[in-house]
Amino acid sequence: MAVAPPTGSRPGWSRRAQYGLFFGLLATVGGVIVGLILLALSLVAPERYATVRGAALDATAPVTGGLRAVTTTVGGIVTGASGYWDAARQNGELRRENTAMLQRMVEAKAIHLENAQLKAALQLRERTREAVATGRIVGSSYASPRRFAVLSAGSGDGVEIGMPVRAAVGLIGRVIEAGHFASRVLLISDRANIVPARLLRGGLPVIASGRGDGTLDVRPLEVGRNPFKPGDLIVTSGTGGLYPPLVPVARIIRLDDDGAIAVPLADPASASFAIVERPFEPAAQQAPPTPPAPPPPKRIPKVLR
Repeated sequence: MAVAPPTGSRPGWSRRAQYGLFFGLLATVGGVIVGLILLALSLVAPERYATVRGAALDATAPVTGGLRAVTTTVGGIVTGASGYWDAARQNGELRRENTAMLQRMVEAKAIHLENAQLKAALQLRERTREAVATGRIVGSSYASPRRFAVLSAGSGDGVEIGMPVRAAVGLIGRVIEAGHFASRVLLISDRANIVPARLLRGGLPVIASGRGDGTLDVRPLEVGRNPFKPGDLIVTSGTGGLYPPLVPVARIIRLDDDGAIAVPLADPASASFAIVERPFEPAAQQAPPTPPAPPPPKRIPKVLR
């Protein structure tokens, strides 16, 4: 005959759980009793209680020290990680500030260079009597053998085809096309451009012609010896009635068989402003005024007899 289970039994309640609950209760009761004893001891005999507290301190010191070391280590790790991320953030901010500062320095240098070129162009225009217009070089060709530049001054400013163009540092070329607002300039480094010039050292007449690669071919008019030296300066001679005299043209960089190779002093890539002048016409080349023709002789009428 089967016996019914007691009504107070709990499903799944094990003996191990019962033992754990029992020992937990004993530990709680024991803790309360020890606490009461220590309280009574502190009230009745404070000196003995101090000894007990010292013993308890000695017993818990290693545990407290270990926990303190763990706490310090964890705190150091957290602080180090925080410092690392903060240093990385500050480093990134410094890099961004450095980049922005370098960009501002480059912009400031560009503005300073442009202002210096504009000031030089204005001073050049004040010294030049036949200045027609001042414009900005907005483009130039590099890859093709034909060398041109675009100037932001056109026929509306008085620019005409054939007028010479120069910068503050030297000759640039001559106008070959003139629109209303802009004009096209044939650079002196173009193969189709020939500049009558002379050697500044000694005044020897020479001819400077473009090579199509950004340099000039300089040849003396007198054949027989090579008069050039690296570093010599070439200036315009005024011959031909187009370019005014004593305008810097180029600097000799190396010698050739019977001439030299030179680089233009005025580079359109670095020169921002240019002056357009009227063609130079020396007084010696102007034809003297033609004397008026003598009046025809008067005819004497014949007298009829």
